[in-house]
Amino acid sequence: MIRILVINPGSTSTKTAVFEEDKLIASETIEHSPDNLKKFEKLTDQIDFRKKDIENFIKNNGFKISDFSAIAARGGILPPLKSGTYTVNEEMVNYFKFESPVDHASNLASIIGFELSGGSIPVYITDPVSVDEFIPESRISGIPEIERRSLVHTLNMKMVARRASEELGKDYNDCNFIIAHLGGGISVGAQEKGKIIDVNNANDEGPFSPERTGELPVGDVVKMAFSGEYDKKTLRKKFIGNGGLTAYLGTNDLREAFKAAKESPEKLLIIEAMAYQISKEIGGMATVLKGDIDAIIITGGLANSEDFIGMIKKRISKLGLIMVYPGSYEMEALAMGAARILNNKEKPLKWEKEVK
Repeated sequence: MIRILVINPGSTSTKTAVFEEDKLIASETIEHSPDNLKKFEKLTDQIDFRKKDIENFIKNNGFKISDFSAIAARGGILPPLKSGTYTVNEEMVNYFKFESPVDHASNLASIIGFELSGGSIPVYITDPVSVDEFIPESRISGIPEIERRSLVHTLNMKMVARRASEELGKDYNDCNFIIAHLGGGISVGAQEKGKIIDVNNANDEGPFSPERTGELPVGDVVKMAFSGEYDKKTLRKKFIGNGGLTAYLGTNDLREAFKAAKESPEKLLIIEAMAYQISKEIGGMATVLKGDIDAIIITGGLANSEDFIGMIKKRISKLGLIMVYPGSYEMEALAMGAARILNNKEKPLKWEKEVK
């Protein structure tokens, strides 16, 4: 029997789970208190701290490492790479430890998994955020010095695309989807024949979200940047973390925003505007696919709100079939990525750092 340990670190928690084939056997979200995390100067200093919690999870559920066929770890920030499942090797671990350009919690997963395995079982990552399947037109920004980048909620978006293609009775690699991942950041992508050929960078482009501004008028951004009122770090935080709903309504919780909007048409307008911008982005991706769309897929935490999804549906319903998968399927996606390798349905990819 194939049994897989899944590790998915976030900024203040570590999600862990055990799957037997596609069946969830055990899971836990291990919360890390801010006071404990403050003790660590760098994210990589948290490795032993988080690893111990995962070891306790394994023990408390009656398992040991030798009981697992593989470990499926969340992929961190790597250079651009193609979609698929990669074997974690020492070169990748060293990259996450010492060279990754972004200090992100997902970088810890491969390191922890590699150390836990001790070389006794394989460790895999599937569809990390830096998957790049852009077509040439997608990369052009409008200024030669800046190239548009593929940074996308790949793991969840590709997982729901697989589920949608199954429900439609079609081959995943034959389908065209517009996929909107609606969370703290928002990615709206065009997936053509299994490849995400264009997507807004959720940090810099596209719709505003619960805590990010999305795309802004560049002239006004330049004025703010040179106003003398902000340093680089403060201004960046204003755009990513304190933007969007947070800036307008003082909350990044859509449920709280709707409660406040019951007594204020002005606040309801902000929520409507977010739905409006998401709808515009979906419409734009329809042109990327030349109108050849099997379905529009909506996923992520915000998709749990029927009222919010209703606002979007009324604008995009004529574009095609709408399929909604609320929440995140990252844990399942990681487990299934490893299972496809172990069941010989796919071959594992080998990651090697490019030498420039």
